[in-house]
Amino acid sequence: MKMTKELNKAYWEDRYRNQEAKWNAKSITTPLQAYIDQLTQTERSILVPGVGHGHELLYLHRKGFTSSVGIDLTAIAMEETAKEHADFPVDHVIIGDFFAHEGQYDLILEQTFFCSLPMEKREDYVKKMYELLRPNGKLVGVLFDAFFEQPGPPFGGDRETYKALFEPYFTLEVMEPAFNSIKPRQDRELFIILKKKI
Repeated sequence: MKMTKELNKAYWEDRYRNQEAKWNAKSITTPLQAYIDQLTQTERSILVPGVGHGHELLYLHRKGFTSSVGIDLTAIAMEETAKEHADFPVDHVIIGDFFAHEGQYDLILEQTFFCSLPMEKREDYVKKMYELLRPNGKLVGVLFDAFFEQPGPPFGGDRETYKALFEPYFTLEVMEPAFNSIKPRQDRELFIILKKKI
């Protein structure tokens, strides 16, 4: 479809260059920060897909999760953050296509990657997450609990839509309204903890 072709590396680079990445929260968002703060096993392998500006990856490394990596189609946003923070783990960012990525992870963190994908890629997203996670691995993060009037991205959805999408591959441990969203996203996010089915 035409939309899939548009949402490529050039598209995202143009958005970053034109300062159109309105979802850049400038730091890690509260739901993910709270989740990371209660993790104790710093040796676990963690993936942040669509890492963008890399605030989650930077936070993970500062907390001692040095086996965490990010992946993105473009380095532009990440390089902006690296200029501001000398300890940004640049060598832990893979520039490439998430859907071509290979690896095995204990945990994958979702923060505005799912909503950036064309709607027709959602089932591919779920299958790829399943493939990349180790047995009992988890996909954790936030999804928009809202539909948007303007053309995406971001693309929204609701709990019932997501439940039908993920349940064939994951046990839905948590899929509830986020109580600690950042102000611009209050009452518009679902916090998810999805465990890979074996």
